[in-house]
Amino acid sequence: MRESVQAEVMMSFLVSDELSFRIPVELRYETSDPYAVRLTFHLPGDAPVTWAFGRELLIDGVGRPCGEGDVRVTPVDPDSLGEVLIRLQVGSDQAVFRSSTAPLIAFLDRTDKLVPLGQEGSLADFDAHLDEALDRILAEQGAG
Repeated sequence: MRESVQAEVMMSFLVSDELSFRIPVELRYETSDPYAVRLTFHLPGDAPVTWAFGRELLIDGVGRPCGEGDVRVTPVDPDSLGEVLIRLQVGSDQAVFRSSTAPLIAFLDRTDKLVPLGQEGSLADFDAHLDEALDRILAEQGAG
């Protein structure tokens, strides 16, 4: 059975030190991909952009700087759980979003009730999808 958790959060898109604007961001978690969360950013005038990354990265990033490479999550003030920065990077291009941690924590709590942290591997659908994906990869490598 495919189940999901969704929420919409308003975040500030930090264009520069002087310019930012608020945008709606859809948070989504699905049991079919239990290790990941998806954030869909609705930027004015552009098609929505979705990023998927580890649920655990978002959980850890609320309390301490986390992430390497393309996705980094950092509390604005490590001594309080007030706000978090989410940095997304592709090559030299970077986008930074600022969010209150309260709606993120509420969303993550709902994901934990659906699939407790550490129990992701127990989902049969996930194992079946992983086996299918590995079979496709091996077939492509054999053909190439």
